[in-house]
Amino acid sequence: MIRRLKYHEIDFKKYSNCVENSIQRKYSATRLFLDITSYRKWELLVYRDYEAVMPVPYVFKLGKKIVHNPMLCQQLGVFSKTDDVEINEAFLHFLEQNYLIRIYTFNEYNQFKTSLKIRKNFLITPDDYEKVYSRYSPKRKRKLRLDEEVINHSELRKVNFGEAESFIRQNFLGASKEKDVDSFLNIFKKMADENCIEITAFYFHGKIINAIITYIDDCTAALLGTFNDKEYVKTSGASVLIDYSIKENIGNRIFDFEGGEIPNVEEFFRGFRPELRPYHLIEYSKKELIRKMLKLKFIIKS
Repeated sequence: MIRRLKYHEIDFKKYSNCVENSIQRKYSATRLFLDITSYRKWELLVYRDYEAVMPVPYVFKLGKKIVHNPMLCQQLGVFSKTDDVEINEAFLHFLEQNYLIRIYTFNEYNQFKTSLKIRKNFLITPDDYEKVYSRYSPKRKRKLRLDEEVINHSELRKVNFGEAESFIRQNFLGASKEKDVDSFLNIFKKMADENCIEITAFYFHGKIINAIITYIDDCTAALLGTFNDKEYVKTSGASVLIDYSIKENIGNRIFDFEGGEIPNVEEFFRGFRPELRPYHLIEYSKKELIRKMLKLKFIIKS
């Protein structure tokens, strides 16, 4: 019923057709996004003749293939014309039985009988900007009313990757190692080369103090990163940039905030009055993974 295909075995025309016409459609499941973020290290689970598909990215650790969502890839899961709990359960069971899993996230539409962990995400669905703005919290609206000093000495500008790279590196939060920052920047560079991201910067007195990166396709504008100079937190440049991106895109695209688990980030996002869209995931600790590897070795030897 479900087949496992390696990357070179995938019929990408059928795959793309399934994803683009699915009820769960996500930019993060497109071939371009997955190829860039996973460095083409992903396989595919297929139900019948591409009636439902489930991309499975992986990394190699200790010589083993480990399922792990790539950097910047929040949601994957099952894609089909209707969300069928039984089919989702079949994919889930196949994944659990045939892979070593560190973390795999499903999309907000996938429903299951099995109890799974849940994470938060926020988004705004397409609407008139004026209606979207009217729903902002009073605090967010105040943040968007810049004082005269800031108005007179600031500028909002779209920039290329080269112009923003140094600022992004210096103000990158959330990566524990320098090599992780390098990896993120390498992915952003590849996306810039493919013209699928926009980098918008807030300049104050001639220098960048805030920047955001949004991934743009026909259906979605996804906030992949927000970078802020801590010395200018009160200037509200981040709020201005996100509001600008919402205004540019919300008429015909979903605006996806891509997160909401960190309390202060959640509070910031909630100021734009987005919809809460939780999603399911499977996650195993490193100890659990090692235990499973040892168990598999024992079974093979027996």
